[in-house]
Amino acid sequence: MATEPNTLTLQQQIEDFQSKQHRPTPMKEVFAKGTQDLIESGIANQSVKQGDKAPDFALPNVNGETVQLPQLLAKGPVVLVFYRGGWCPYCNLALRSYQAILPEIQSAGATLVAVSPQTPDNSLSASEKMELSFPVLSDSSNKVAREYGLVFTVSSEVQAIQQGMGLDLSKVNGSDAWELPIPGSYVIARDGTIALAFIDPDYTHRLEPAAILTALDQLK
Repeated sequence: MATEPNTLTLQQQIEDFQSKQHRPTPMKEVFAKGTQDLIESGIANQSVKQGDKAPDFALPNVNGETVQLPQLLAKGPVVLVFYRGGWCPYCNLALRSYQAILPEIQSAGATLVAVSPQTPDNSLSASEKMELSFPVLSDSSNKVAREYGLVFTVSSEVQAIQQGMGLDLSKVNGSDAWELPIPGSYVIARDGTIALAFIDPDYTHRLEPAAILTALDQLK
């Protein structure tokens, strides 16, 4: 039986999710401090912006096939989304929201791809669980995310909490470096110029699907 489309904005979905979370206050304070430290670091100001040339990439998808940005741009605009991993509920809400507008993205002649530091096997698991039908790519050691200026090291306090919750990024990402990308989403024009850039050190903030469609419409 077909499910009813979600009429809530992505932000409303995030707020609904947050209202149902009941984490201990000390845990909330550690995550809040980690976010505030990232904001104060100025990382968002050091990342690739609207009007910049998008750094090229060649990354494996869940089947081990290489996906290259120049090849995608040869077909049309590209919507590029960096996410932390399938273990992140905020990432999952965002990816599902983008999946919902995939037909409209494709009608605009564009391609949607998502990138995380997860291994291809872990990306495959996440992709299947969320029933994603767009390419999910593995950025080993955050090499490409680093070129976009999005990479940070997870604080030791947050690491301890995540490990206590059963999350071991060394296994998920296949790397001992506890590094992640901050949320970064881009609409890239066919000439490689970034037409829309969303960068936010707060992992609870994500680009609205409507903004993606507006940017693609403006490229026509």
